[in-house]
Amino acid sequence: MSNPFGTEITPEEIVDTLGFFDSWEDRYRYIIDLGKQLPEMDDAKKTEDRIVKGCQSQVWIDHWVEDGRIMLNVDSDAHIVRGLLGVVMSAYNGKTPTEVLAFDIEGFFEELDLIKHLSPTRGNGLRSMVQRIKALAEAHS
Repeated sequence: MSNPFGTEITPEEIVDTLGFFDSWEDRYRYIIDLGKQLPEMDDAKKTEDRIVKGCQSQVWIDHWVEDGRIMLNVDSDAHIVRGLLGVVMSAYNGKTPTEVLAFDIEGFFEELDLIKHLSPTRGNGLRSMVQRIKALAEAHS
């Protein structure tokens, strides 16, 4: 099964790693680095049907099903948003539709202390990304 990071990065590892940093500036750098590890999306895939509405930046989510698991390819025109997509990918990529729908993403965001450190529009965009992925999971369940 393909993994966007080349190695398995779990939500727990992201929580642990972010816990090492004292400042949110350092945490933002780590999140941006997560985004840099994501594979580039082919420009031909950056189509209107893959764009996520409700995001301040442009965000595209492509998906396919492989061995009953939802595989995601994501991109954004903003570095921090690519990083946030990396955080979301750790929770959802390569999971079954049932696992995607069962994952407590709000609890994960709370554990990261993430939402309150984002602007309201960025937080809404993050939730729009999650809603899109959950809708894809529902369509395949």
